Amino acid sequence: MAHQDDERAAVRPIKRLVEDDFLSRPGVVGVDLGEKTTRGRRTGRPAILVFVRRKGPAAQFTIPPDVLGVPTDVVEDSFSPHHTIASPEGVGGAERHELLIGGIGIGPSRAIRFVPPDVPEPDDYVVAGTLGALVTPRHRFLVMGLTAFHVACVDDAWAVGDPMVHPSRVDGGHPLHDRVGALARAALSSRVDAAAILLTTPRHRAEVAELGPVRGFAAARVGQRVRKRGRTTAVTEGVVASTDAAITLDFGAGLGVRTLHDQIRVESPRFGDHGDSGAVLLDDANRVVGLYLGGSGRRGFANPVEPVLDQLDVDLLTSGARGSPTPARGA
Repeated sequence: MAHQDDERAAVRPIKRLVEDDFLSRPGVVGVDLGEKTTRGRRTGRPAILVFVRRKGPAAQFTIPPDVLGVPTDVVEDSFSPHHTIASPEGVGGAERHELLIGGIGIGPSRAIRFVPPDVPEPDDYVVAGTLGALVTPRHRFLVMGLTAFHVACVDDAWAVGDPMVHPSRVDGGHPLHDRVGALARAALSSRVDAAAILLTTPRHRAEVAELGPVRGFAAARVGQRVRKRGRTTAVTEGVVASTDAAITLDFGAGLGVRTLHDQIRVESPRFGDHGDSGAVLLDDANRVVGLYLGGSGRRGFANPVEPVLDQLDVDLLTSGARGSPTPARGA
């Protein structure tokens, strides 16, 4: 692992030198560090991975075969934010939890206007994602729920105080009777896509459904196993392939295309899907390492946890010896 880390450290400045240029080119959706693959076989050589919507001569022609002696590797994939959008008409029922814990569905009470190409037809839609974990403001003990910006805020018309419901309205939640909190803080930046919801119910616990109590937070490490519990795909696991990913995502609805840097990339046959945004990534010690925001069928991406906490100015709540929530100061 030390040898691999040393190789990444040597290649990282070169990747950062070219990533914005590569991301500006048509069809490029991500730039990352990885391993050069030739004819389906890993070569063991560190490489700059360039993700493109469609792999072919035209895409490859725009990417040089190497940068300052570091090989590039063009990979076909496409990424999207993983909230889910539905018409308020005909929404169905979903799991309802008496306790608010991580890994369950949540969404705004308000309907949001979407127009093509984000949706087939212009209409008012409702949105769902996942409540990831519990947090608290750093200078005042209040209990908040952590989720993704594009789940709680959705568009450019969001406001502090927007009501949130569980179950989400996509899952049959009532816009009045199922209110569980209100949007309190949000950040959409070059590293973070996150929001905090001030909970208005005492029925909560610092744990993740099916995965147990939250025990703290830590930095993600390449090669480690991580798990998440999301509204749509429930419990899944994968392997951290990188902590250096730069990706572009189209958030639509007035927010447009944004680039996020230094993201966690997780490789898994199906780590997450639409509705899982906002879930937290846990390591084997049940420490939070990231906040899930989207990806594809083959790989998922998450914000590293520390900038999430810093930009929201919150601490993670962990489960105390008797199940009481305790702020986590570090790991």
